[in-house]
Amino acid sequence: MIALLDWQKRWTATPAKIKRQALEGATEHDFNFISREWWLNARASQWLPQGDWAVWLILTGRGWGKTRTAVETVNVWANTGTYGRFHLIAPTAGDARDVMVEGNSGFLNVGRADERPTYEPSKRRLTWANGAVGTLFSAEEPDRLRGPQCDCWWADEVRSWANLQETWDNLQLGARLGDQVRGIVTTTPRPLLFLRELSERADVALTRGSTFENKKNLSPSFLEALEDRYSGTRLGRQEVEGDLLADNPGALWRREWIEENRVIGCDVDLVALYVGLDPSATSGGDEAGVVVAGRGDDGRYYVIGDHSLQGPPHEWAKAALTAYYTHGADKIIYERNQGGEMVKLTLRTVDHAAHLDDVWASRGKATRAQPIAALYEQGRVSHVGRFDKLEDELCQWADGDSVSPNRLDALVWVLSKLHFGSRLLSSSREAVGI
Repeated sequence: MIALLDWQKRWTATPAKIKRQALEGATEHDFNFISREWWLNARASQWLPQGDWAVWLILTGRGWGKTRTAVETVNVWANTGTYGRFHLIAPTAGDARDVMVEGNSGFLNVGRADERPTYEPSKRRLTWANGAVGTLFSAEEPDRLRGPQCDCWWADEVRSWANLQETWDNLQLGARLGDQVRGIVTTTPRPLLFLRELSERADVALTRGSTFENKKNLSPSFLEALEDRYSGTRLGRQEVEGDLLADNPGALWRREWIEENRVIGCDVDLVALYVGLDPSATSGGDEAGVVVAGRGDDGRYYVIGDHSLQGPPHEWAKAALTAYYTHGADKIIYERNQGGEMVKLTLRTVDHAAHLDDVWASRGKATRAQPIAALYEQGRVSHVGRFDKLEDELCQWADGDSVSPNRLDALVWVLSKLHFGSRLLSSSREAVGI
């Protein structure tokens, strides 16, 4: 690793004229060798950071080259014997295989052929010629990281890890071999407290970057579409520019309200359990919100499932009914005044037995959501596990946004019914904006 850093310094200090002469004077064999050497083709931002760091956090837009950077770096570490046992963690087992190993920028497709590892899918294992070993893990199964040890690791797309904190903790507890354990985190940003805290640690080397830095390797039509569709938007700042955004200051929810009251499991009896349904306005457009929540015998509220999806009416009806039976819910709650008869008919077409109930929404989305946001602020609502898409919507949607917050609406329906009950249909209707 030190030799590589020294080489990078010398190459960076070499005048551009001499670099061009070196490349112009290369034989065809030399040029073919040079063209596939990472440190000659990589951008400076993709080289190993200097300094004494424990984690290299690559927090950049989509298409920046995160995967290629991590794969090439791990390959150098493995082939030079700098490290010998690697833990490689992806959001799912499929992601580990399809992106980290077999993807266009995966271990089997980049670098010199004689330096690539062999892959044993049944063992979830990569093995380099010198005996270095990489083991694949999934954030869906954090307990698999209990026990195995490593001296180096790569955590990919942590923003999408289903069991983020548990997986991260197990990874860190197993990274205990050698004199200086190091790891790489590659992810597109999301406004997660975890990422914000990680980026501020003193032992973390942070690399930021935009999709457009890698434009020479990306389709011009793709880049043009990105510019047209996402330029100037919050989503563009996050997904393209790689900005780690704070919560939308106009949103009703704050992420710390959710984080401070999150629980891993629900160990109380739920005296009422409902499925909130907010159907999509069109069959191919917005998502349909399907959120499951209950009231505990301790008087608190627990969000235990988000089964939202994009699809035609029969699909969201099936998803709501599946959630109803899977969780043993008491009712499915939906909005009566916006296509309520259609919602009821669609649900009844799929199933005649489920108990249905409705709410009447006579006020704007923000007004009717305010009492529910207040419950979160008071610390009376706990999320059982992580529901990243729901939580992003809660903390980013603001009144006046053109995007319909279907997950948010489904949550509002179910918690309003649980909290206000039958009073929804009487005197408190105006008070809570329903």
